[in-house]
Amino acid sequence: MKKFTAVSITVMTAMTLAACGNNDADGTNETSGTNTDGNDTNQNVENNAENNDQNNNDIVNEVDNEENQDDDSGETVEDSDGETIVFGMTSWTSTEVPTNIAAQILEEAGYETEFSMLDQPIIFEGMANEDIDFFMDAWLPYTEEQLWSEYEEDLVQVATSYEEVPLGWVVPEYVDIDTIGELEGNADMFDGEIYSIDPGAGIVSLSEEVMDVYDFHEEYTLTTSSEFAMVAELEDSVNNEEPVIITGWRPHSMFAEYDLKFLEDEEGIFNLDNVYVLSYDGIAETHPRAHEILSEWSIEVGDLEEMMLEYEEEETPFDELAENWIEENRDQVDAMLGDE
Repeated sequence: MKKFTAVSITVMTAMTLAACGNNDADGTNETSGTNTDGNDTNQNVENNAENNDQNNNDIVNEVDNEENQDDDSGETVEDSDGETIVFGMTSWTSTEVPTNIAAQILEEAGYETEFSMLDQPIIFEGMANEDIDFFMDAWLPYTEEQLWSEYEEDLVQVATSYEEVPLGWVVPEYVDIDTIGELEGNADMFDGEIYSIDPGAGIVSLSEEVMDVYDFHEEYTLTTSSEFAMVAELEDSVNNEEPVIITGWRPHSMFAEYDLKFLEDEEGIFNLDNVYVLSYDGIAETHPRAHEILSEWSIEVGDLEEMMLEYEEEETPFDELAENWIEENRDQVDAMLGDE
């Protein structure tokens, strides 16, 4: 706006001079007189107009130079006010809690945020297409290896949320079986069922591999549904002290609520993973401030499990849990925002 205001004033001055002619020192107008004087006056007006055009260009160039100097100053030129960041989010509590926290942190920086509730493969595709900006719950290098290998060239790891977390097949501690191999010949104990989550999730793909490697297809059925339905099966079985097999991972509230154990995987299909924040390649240019903030993200597994349990037992909304975590971890959030 400053540039256009300066130009407008100068142009108006040039138009006034062109219309009125040039005044001498004592304020008289020189547009009267002979044809020769008139020609001189016209020439003066033309010269004044040319001079003012040159002034126009000088002012425009000066403003442009100032803007270019600002751009070259090394400061972030993105204005986060009004920018919208889209988070991909599954229905897993391990995803919903950190996503709500990250969204509120970015809102403090002036962003608008949106959630897209999708299955994990669609989230990866959405990031590759730059329709989704961030995903807070990617398990690598093992659990989501297949998805990562498909989209690796289009995606980047922005931050590590937490490291070396377990996942696999889980049973209550009272079940007298400690390894996956021991499940052979004991299908009747579990009604031949292994309960898991949404099809397409990394832990489901690994469980399908376990079924193949251990040759369980004739004895067991891998039943996929929602996380809620799987946990309901666990709760019902534990309340009745019955054997049950589910797919489990930490962080999860069930480990805070029930006495559970991972079955040892003798074939090494399930491995400890790190959990990453992912985005598309180019996010540092598209949303540099958001990328800078979330590149400093991390959270403790114990914090997540406590919040997940509070959500399930007390029905505390995710946004309220996020507010509480930010308040309790204000120093970390301020450091992410650069407000130390």
